[in-house]
Amino acid sequence: MNKLEQLRQMSVVVADTGDIEAIRKFQPQDCTTNPSLILKAAQLPGYSSLVRELIAAMPKDGDPDDLLDHLTVRIGTELSKIVPGNVSTEVDAYLSYDKDLAVAKARKLIALYEEQGVGKDRILIKLAATWEGIQAAKELLADGIRCNLTLVFSKEQAIACAQAGVYLISPFVGRITDWYKKAQGVDGFSIDEDPGVQSVKSIYAHFKAHGYQTVVMGASFRSAAQVEALAGCDRLTVSPQLLEELAGSEGELTRQLSPQEGHEQEPEITQVQFRWALAANPMANEKLAEGIVNFHNDTEKLRDLLKKF
Repeated sequence: MNKLEQLRQMSVVVADTGDIEAIRKFQPQDCTTNPSLILKAAQLPGYSSLVRELIAAMPKDGDPDDLLDHLTVRIGTELSKIVPGNVSTEVDAYLSYDKDLAVAKARKLIALYEEQGVGKDRILIKLAATWEGIQAAKELLADGIRCNLTLVFSKEQAIACAQAGVYLISPFVGRITDWYKKAQGVDGFSIDEDPGVQSVKSIYAHFKAHGYQTVVMGASFRSAAQVEALAGCDRLTVSPQLLEELAGSEGELTRQLSPQEGHEQEPEITQVQFRWALAANPMANEKLAEGIVNFHNDTEKLRDLLKKF
């Protein structure tokens, strides 16, 4: 078996793309999107007719956000026809610090999916792992809406998510590594010293030791070596380029992470502790803010793109 086939036996593989053809090719269990990926997907030839159809159906003086929501859900609906598992759909990053508006947007997206015949059991609502985003996920869980908390850069973010009962978190491997490379002025790290890889390993071990049921899904990979270093993680969301590389790679893939269930107790993280931990962690603080702003900027670019159709 190639390394991708071996990886599937250890971790649930998720496609980090909105490209239907790439998803058909690699047949992942789940797929995940964000504003950056939706922006790319909307420019693919396969989606042009769908975009034009949506624009024609919307009121000429309608709310641009409404068109964006419909597009996001339509792309997600198409993806749900290909993957057997979950499709992650992201709430506008601009709402990352407003719990109530984030909850309202999530409920709207779920309602639009239901209009397309896709139940909430197939959708994960993506929210940034701010304090407000985590509390929004906790409120949505009471409605049976599961969430994927993204832009996780610290153990404190991860623990707060788990204690809120969040279904899944996405710690960002590559972006953590990028920050430390720049901060330390180095070209790279050995895979055993890679800060992004070590961050996910630490979160995974902590979750298993404390019996948290939240799924850990490594994300934002820069190399196949980073993916291989986390073989055995609950889930791994990987770009088509790296999926292609793994599929073309032979040799034995060794499991790196194994579940060892424990039941250690720890106090719940308070809002003050959460915010202080972020403030005291320059990498996590900077990358969380940067990620939110970049996702929102891509949302703005997508709005501008839709005006040209």
